[in-house]
Amino acid sequence: MNVHSLWVYPVKSLAGICVDELELDDFGPAGDRRWMIVDEEGHFVTQRSHPELANIHVSLVEGQVQLGIPGQGSFTLKPTDKRITTLVWRDWSSALLGQPDASEALSRFCSSSLRFVYMPDDSFRRVDPERVAVRRRVSFADGFPLLVTNLSSLEELNSRLQVPVEMRRFRPNVVVQGAAPWDEDHWRELDVGACRLSLVKPCSRCVMITVDPDLGVKDPATQPLKTLSGYRRTEDGVIFGMNAVHDSAGRIQVGDLITTIKTE
Repeated sequence: MNVHSLWVYPVKSLAGICVDELELDDFGPAGDRRWMIVDEEGHFVTQRSHPELANIHVSLVEGQVQLGIPGQGSFTLKPTDKRITTLVWRDWSSALLGQPDASEALSRFCSSSLRFVYMPDDSFRRVDPERVAVRRRVSFADGFPLLVTNLSSLEELNSRLQVPVEMRRFRPNVVVQGAAPWDEDHWRELDVGACRLSLVKPCSRCVMITVDPDLGVKDPATQPLKTLSGYRRTEDGVIFGMNAVHDSAGRIQVGDLITTIKTE
C-alpha cells in the first residue's frame, strides 16, 4: 500500500486543496481547518445547510488563505484580535474573528449573516477522550486531526452507483491505494512513511456527501449516501473512512509506503 493523494482544507467545509505533502503539527495537517464559518451565535456552518459553499474557490498563497467568492471578488483571510466563543458539535472553543470584508462578502453570497473565525495557537480543543486517552488537540475538524480513506472502497461503492462520485465527496486527508475494498475497517495502526497513525474511529457520513463539489447542490436522489447506507450502516452510523490521530509531528508525502502495524 502507498499514499495515493493528500488533501488539506484551510477553511472548514470549503473546498480542499490536493497537495504533494502534509506537514503534521499539534493540530494535525498544518493549516487544516484552522479557519471556520460561524453564524451570529458562533455555531459552525457547513455545506450541510449551505451547499453553495462548495462554489467558493480556495487557494494558498505564501501561506495565506485566499478565497474567490462568486460575484463578490477575491479575499485574503486575516484574523483580527477580537475573540469570540465558537461551537463545533459539542465543543466550545476560543477563536479570533476574521477581517470583516471577507465575512460581509460571504454573508451576501449565502444570504445569511456569517463570519470567518480563526483558531489561534493558544486555543485548545481536545480530541474525544473516550476515543483517545492521551490529551490531544484538534482544529475545527469535526472531531479528529486526520481522515484516512481507501481508494478501492470508493471504486467498490462506484460499482453500485449509476453516476460515480469522486473521493472529494468524502473530504479525506490521506487516500490509500493498494488495499482491498473496506480493509480500512480493520486497521488500527499504520506507518505512513515515517509517521505513525492510530485509526481510532470509523467516520460516519451525512447528507454532506450528497453535495456535488463542482456545482454546490445536493443530489436529489441523496446519492451516494442512499446506496452507502444500504450496506455500510453500523452502530457508528453510515461508514466511509477512518478517523485518525498522529503520534508526533512529521511529514507525509504522496507515494509514501504504508505498512499495517496493528489490525482489529
